[in-house]
Amino acid sequence: MAALQDQFARIKTFIFDIDGVLTDGGISLLATGERFRTVSIRDTYAIEQAVKAGYRVAIVSASNAEGVRNWLATMGVTDVFMGGPSDQKLNAYLGYIARDTLNESEILYMGDDLPDCPILSRPNVLGTCPADAVDEVQTICQYISPKPGGHEAARDVIEQVMRAQGKWGVMNDK
Repeated sequence: MAALQDQFARIKTFIFDIDGVLTDGGISLLATGERFRTVSIRDTYAIEQAVKAGYRVAIVSASNAEGVRNWLATMGVTDVFMGGPSDQKLNAYLGYIARDTLNESEILYMGDDLPDCPILSRPNVLGTCPADAVDEVQTICQYISPKPGGHEAARDVIEQVMRAQGKWGVMNDK
């Protein structure tokens, strides 16, 4: 556990998948063909706090919904890589870290399904997943949240990192 706390203490960037991580993976289909998702307000709060505290928060997802983009923008998340085929997540991730010259040992990635494996298995990334991630993902992650996707798994890792760095609960909500 001490090694994991050391890893949490190094994190400067959070990268999340959407479906199955920030949502429970369920999609409601409307008669118009439009889809909508449900997210946790507690995950939302934690993401807002991470952004306010100066962490980078990014999204890498095959999903491409305008409502999700709008929701992310309200929290101050500007690094959003959405809409490519699920097998292109690694390319989006590599493009992001190259563009901003990010150190992979300072990145926490949370994914839940097979398309996330190429990123989660990178040797220097802190790979994390929700409790209900597929078995193949759980096998390669250094940390498995006790929370399922869409039900505070993102908050869990954000809190773990910010607590390890003495930043959780000390920010001003104003």
